[in-house]
Amino acid sequence: MGIISKRTPVLLLTGFGGQERALELAEPGTVVVHHDLSGLREGLVVRSEATVRPDGTAEERVALLELAHGCVSCTLREDLLPLLRTLHRRASVRRIVVRLDPILEADAVRHAIEHVVVEMVGAVPGPAARDVEVTGTIGFVDGATWLDDALGEEDLGERFPVPDDDERTVAQLAVGHAQSADLLVVTGDSPDPARLRAVLRRLAPGAPIARERVPLDGLLPRLGAPRPPIEPFGPLLPGCPPLDADGDVRLIEFSARRPLHPARFHEAIDVLLDGVVHARGRLWLATTPDEAFWLESAGAGLRVGAAGRWLAAGGDGSPERWAMASAAWDETHGDRRTDLVVLAAGADPARIAETLRWAELTPAELAAGPGEWAGWHDPFGAMHADPCEDLAAPASANAADTEIDEEMS
Repeated sequence: MGIISKRTPVLLLTGFGGQERALELAEPGTVVVHHDLSGLREGLVVRSEATVRPDGTAEERVALLELAHGCVSCTLREDLLPLLRTLHRRASVRRIVVRLDPILEADAVRHAIEHVVVEMVGAVPGPAARDVEVTGTIGFVDGATWLDDALGEEDLGERFPVPDDDERTVAQLAVGHAQSADLLVVTGDSPDPARLRAVLRRLAPGAPIARERVPLDGLLPRLGAPRPPIEPFGPLLPGCPPLDADGDVRLIEFSARRPLHPARFHEAIDVLLDGVVHARGRLWLATTPDEAFWLESAGAGLRVGAAGRWLAAGGDGSPERWAMASAAWDETHGDRRTDLVVLAAGADPARIAETLRWAELTPAELAAGPGEWAGWHDPFGAMHADPCEDLAAPASANAADTEIDEEMS
């Protein structure tokens, strides 16, 4: 017999459009919460709360909030998280649907629900997850524009009102919305639906893909448990995505057992900024032999940052991490290695592999040893973002009524 949770289920809706369909999920006892951030530059946030009555009609409440400390995250932390705990205490509330503003990322909201401590009068301090449970994320994909967005270089501030210090790109949000989804709903008409589906199946493996005319409430039974976030030292291909090519869409795996030359790799990463939807992975840079680095890209934007110490350098690791490392442990270098996964849509796989291999140390450079490597110029430091300017660079509805991608594994 399964364990019956007393926590209130929470469903997150994310994407650049389509979340207004949230009321399709609003059976009696459902509350739909939405924070409208379109007035962000004026320092205002509009919070709406629609509660479905037993007769199926909705009662909506609207509140105007001042932007706490000029920070979106602070405002949501101080309003959304306590609200979730408050709604849980209402006997009439059976489910909460959080319709996220386009500039919010579902993984970040889910992390806040699970880990940020909320202090409320009359309640035990703790995260909202004491009272609520995120049961899934539905991601809405605009079929007409998503691929262009995911491959582009547009700054987020060019399309949405965001704080001046928000350096994210539209591609980062487009990729993140889809990647975090447990169910994808494609809205509008795609100029190349097969290509779009090929990308989504590799970006969010295991997530059913449905057309917008499918009733959302009929898809809820298809939602599995939310997928865990990708960890720097975890598997890079969770969910078993298709590894074969589909037209110009394919996953490219790159591994190197010799460290990367930092200057050459800085030039080489340009190959990941054109015709690539997403790249991620662990890096072993010759100039930082004890620290692993994490690379992640979306469209024409890329970031490299510190990920933690290698196990061979005294890093902490879970039993799962030790098991993965032991399978390919090197007597000299331990678990140090570079592993990257690249989701290409138009890029030349051979050119990507050849360019990245060029950045690996030659046998002569490897023989020179860490003493020699330490003197090399390192353009990465602790954090790096590209493009840069300082260095030059080479449910189960009836089958007849649904359009769900049944090939999803």
